[in-house]
Amino acid sequence: METVRRGLEERFVGRRIDRVEVGRERTVRRTSREALIDGLTGATALSAQRRGKYLVLPLDTGESLMIHLRMSGRVLVDRADVPRLDHTHVVLHLTDRPGQETSDELRFVDPRTFGEVVVFDPANAAVEMPELARLGVDPIADGLERAQLARLLGSRARQMKALLLDQSVIAGIGNIYTDEILHAARIRHDRLSNSLKPAEVTRLHAAIGEILSAAIAAGGSTLKDTQYVDIGGQGGWFQVSHRVYDRGGQACLTCGKAKIQQVVSGGRTTSFCPRCQR
Repeated sequence: METVRRGLEERFVGRRIDRVEVGRERTVRRTSREALIDGLTGATALSAQRRGKYLVLPLDTGESLMIHLRMSGRVLVDRADVPRLDHTHVVLHLTDRPGQETSDELRFVDPRTFGEVVVFDPANAAVEMPELARLGVDPIADGLERAQLARLLGSRARQMKALLLDQSVIAGIGNIYTDEILHAARIRHDRLSNSLKPAEVTRLHAAIGEILSAAIAAGGSTLKDTQYVDIGGQGGWFQVSHRVYDRGGQACLTCGKAKIQQVVSGGRTTSFCPRCQR
């Protein structure tokens, strides 16, 4: 999501939206087709922000555009003469850049239609977008101090993976990066958060920053079973650096002595090294 945000900052912010098309009503289910068209037509995004997995783009109208990709959503910026992908449910027609011969379109593509595109009033976000108000600290957008992490862990007796995935505690860490972070910190997924020793908290704090920063620099992770691409349609390459995720049954790249195990907990697949993460 941070990679997509940076792409929107470069290619969408500052450009007027001339016209809006909405196909699948489910994509705008929180409000309506008419509400999205009325809220975006003639508007210009002033900036591209991110809270956890939510993209938030303040508009010059005083309202904000929110986009959530969920499981299969994509946000693409393409020339208008490039054929649209199947399942393109929202299209924003953008003003031409100086010297540009062909107009651009921002396209929201979502085969499974779990994602959303919404225009909302930031002053009434607690009612219109209550999920945003419930988000915890975002390690990239807000910064996360070690002392702050220690308090979050120590005040709860929860399994580590479940806690890191809880967006109301720490926002923006998904399944892939939770596994990679815990492996880098040498902490098992089922350790209770309030049982971590100070040295383990320090390792975890460092791993969160290092893994997320490296993943963003690599454009994210694009696996064979995922839809994720950046706004230009290019996949990320951090998957080549995965040490545990999607490597079940393979030798651990860290210790070289154990095989990566996979278990299902809380409906999510967890990958870990039983030797490195005792």
